[in-house]
Amino acid sequence: MDFELPEELRMLGKELRRFVDREVIPIEREAYSGPEMKPEIRARLSEATRKMGLWHFATPTEYGGQGLGMLARVVVWEQMGRTIAVPGRKAQIFGPEVSPTLYLLNEEQKRHYLLPVIRGEKTDCFAQTEADAGGDPAAMRTTAVREGDDYILSGGKRFITSADTADFAQVMAKTDAAKGSRGGISAFLVDMSSPGVKVLRKEATMMDDEPCDVAFDDVRVPAWKRIGAEGEGFKVGQAWINQGRIRHGARALGVIERCLELAAAYAKQRITFGKPLADRQAIQWMLVDSYIDLQALRLMVYRAAWKYDRGEDIRYDAYMVKIRGDRLSFQCADHCLQIHGGAGLTRDLPIEKFWRDQRSMMITEGPEEVLKSALARRIFEVYA
Repeated sequence: MDFELPEELRMLGKELRRFVDREVIPIEREAYSGPEMKPEIRARLSEATRKMGLWHFATPTEYGGQGLGMLARVVVWEQMGRTIAVPGRKAQIFGPEVSPTLYLLNEEQKRHYLLPVIRGEKTDCFAQTEADAGGDPAAMRTTAVREGDDYILSGGKRFITSADTADFAQVMAKTDAAKGSRGGISAFLVDMSSPGVKVLRKEATMMDDEPCDVAFDDVRVPAWKRIGAEGEGFKVGQAWINQGRIRHGARALGVIERCLELAAAYAKQRITFGKPLADRQAIQWMLVDSYIDLQALRLMVYRAAWKYDRGEDIRYDAYMVKIRGDRLSFQCADHCLQIHGGAGLTRDLPIEKFWRDQRSMMITEGPEEVLKSALARRIFEVYA
C-alpha cells in the first residue's frame, strides 16, 4: 500500500497552497459584494488559474479541458477550502463549472446545452429540492406528463442556487408516481425563458447566498430535452451528487487545516491569567482532536477519489466522506471560534464564515440522517 499522493499531485497541492496563501487569503474579506464575488477579483484570480494550467481543470480533454481525475480534483478542492474567498459550491475562478450530468446528454443536447456552458455562453442550475421533498426525492410533487412530442411540466422547486441567473435548469420531475424514485422520476432540460417558468423569490441564507423558489406552470418541454430514458432521473442525479459529496469531504480538509492554523497561532499569542492558551490542556485537546480528524478524513477522501478514478462504485464511500467531512469540519470551526473567544465572532476573521458554511453543508446534498439510513441498510446487507 502506498498512502502518498503521486509526485505531480503533491507539486500541484504545493503550488495551489502558495497561490491561496499569497493571492487569495489576503483579499478574502473584500472579495464579495453581497452574495457575488466582485468581477474584478474574479477576473484577477481567474487569470492566475489560467497561468497555472487549471482553467477547466475538471472538464474532459475532448471538450478542451484539463481532464483531471477525481484525486487531482480533490487536491484542488482541498486547497481552495482553506479560504472563504472561494465558495464551496461554485468556485467561479477555474472557468465555467459544468454539472457532471451534462456529459450524459446525447449529441444534439450537447450542442444546445453542454458546449455553450463550457464556452461560457450559458449557465445552468439543478432543480430537484422541493418544500416537502429535500432528502426524500420520492416525495416530490413536480410532475411531467407526456403529451405527444412534449411533456407538460407542473410544480415547484425550492432552494435552487443560481435559478435567477441561469439560462436553463436540469429539472427532476415525476413521470410515474407509482414507481417513485425507483424508475418514476425523469430529468429534463428546461429553458428558464420558457412560458410558465417563474422565479418567485430569492431567499437570504446564513451562508450569504440567495437560492430561489421556482414555479413551473404547465411548461411545455419537448421530449428531446429529456435526459436519458424516462424514469432514469434519479440515476442521472446520482451521477452528479456523489461527485459533489466527495467535494464536500475535500473542502472539509481545507477548512480543518485553516482552522488549525488560525487556532494554533492564536493560542500561542493569547495570554490569559498569566499563561498562553497553548499551555492549557483544554485548548490542546481541542486542537489534537481536530488534528486526528484531519489525518483520518484525508485518508477517507483520498481513498474514495482513488476508487472513483478506478471506475469502482463509490456510493457508500461518498456517503461516509460527506457525513464525516461536514461534521468534523464544523466541529473544528466551532473549536477554532471558541478558542478565539469574542474575536472569533467578528467578521475581521474568516472563522464565523467557516462556521456558518460548514453547518450548512451538513444539510445540503444529502442530510446525514438520510445518508446514515442508507448506510444502515448496507450494513445489514453485508453483516447480517
